[in-house]
Amino acid sequence: MADRRRLERFLRSKLQEAGEGYEQLRDSTDGQLEEARDAYRVAKNARGLPSDEAGRVKIVCRRYAEQRAAKLDEQYRPACYEAGHPDCEGCAEDVREGRIETW
Repeated sequence: MADRRRLERFLRSKLQEAGEGYEQLRDSTDGQLEEARDAYRVAKNARGLPSDEAGRVKIVCRRYAEQRAAKLDEQYRPACYEAGHPDCEGCAEDVREGRIETW
């Protein structure tokens, strides 16, 4: 009888460990899937911007309020982007969200 209880406790603890491991794996994969979806959405938004024959996107610069053709870097920021400048930060966010003013 004691052996049976020990076996039940052992099996119960192993099943609980397996369940917790599954939950962690599922949370991890759900997070990775969400990140991949976000990256795809951002890339799709950036690819949908009008561009010139050299592959530069045609945006209206928020900082200088002028039409500008600029290459995008791997984080979808225009080549004229200056880190920390509020207009440039807003411009980069608008490019990623697909709501930048274009021409």
